[in-house]
Amino acid sequence: MSLTEKLYPAQQEDFNSHPLVWGVEEIGRVIGRTARQTFHLLAKGQIKSARKVGGKWVANRQALIRELSGE
Repeated sequence: MSLTEKLYPAQQEDFNSHPLVWGVEEIGRVIGRTARQTFHLLAKGQIKSARKVGGKWVANRQALIRELSGE
């Protein structure tokens, strides 16, 4: 269970439909990787649709899915 789910369980459907995905853990959930694997990919620049904002990783959900599905 992610930190977001723990903090806001009643609003989870809102988070799943939001266009921005904030944080390594949430990005990992979208791409089916652990937080550690995701951080490695982000740190190496292998996820081009993500960037750091205020010290936190963020990605557009649809761009992330398109990039990793090869569309």
